[in-house]
Amino acid sequence: MSFMRTASSIAAALVATLLLGGNVHAADVSMASGSVNFSTPSDWLGIMETEGDPEVRVFQVPDPSPTGKNSLARVTVTVKQVPDAGGFQQYMGDANAKAMALPGYKAAAVAPSPNSYVYTAQENGTQFSYSERYWLKDGHAIQLRCVRPEQSEAGAAWKAAFDKGCNGIAAHLK
Repeated sequence: MSFMRTASSIAAALVATLLLGGNVHAADVSMASGSVNFSTPSDWLGIMETEGDPEVRVFQVPDPSPTGKNSLARVTVTVKQVPDAGGFQQYMGDANAKAMALPGYKAAAVAPSPNSYVYTAQENGTQFSYSERYWLKDGHAIQLRCVRPEQSEAGAAWKAAFDKGCNGIAAHLK
């Protein structure tokens, strides 16, 4: 009987490891009573969630390098009700003004895209890269804000995976 119990425990542990161990499945997220939906890579960690107006979800993107011990790479999705396109423009303007007030703010030298801002700023003495994109959908202003250290010891592959995850969320939010 003890053998069967041990075998079942090992089998259960193996199944749990197989189900939880891979980075294959994405985490599905629903906001604004289901009108805003997207998926995140499974290794991103939900670190903050608020309900109400605005509704916010923050995800930590783990940086396995020593850089990750001192710098928090993160992706934030904020959804706020707005009355119309003018309210949406006001929301974007307010967010841009806050960004410009960050220490060391500098707009990136990239071709402008509608409803998006790319810039760098300082956090605790570290240079960070910011990418913000905005959409108006069903009376909601949606902000996607992707923030990562400008330089990470995790290398180009980690940066590419971070950017791919952000772009994947953006594709769902359009």
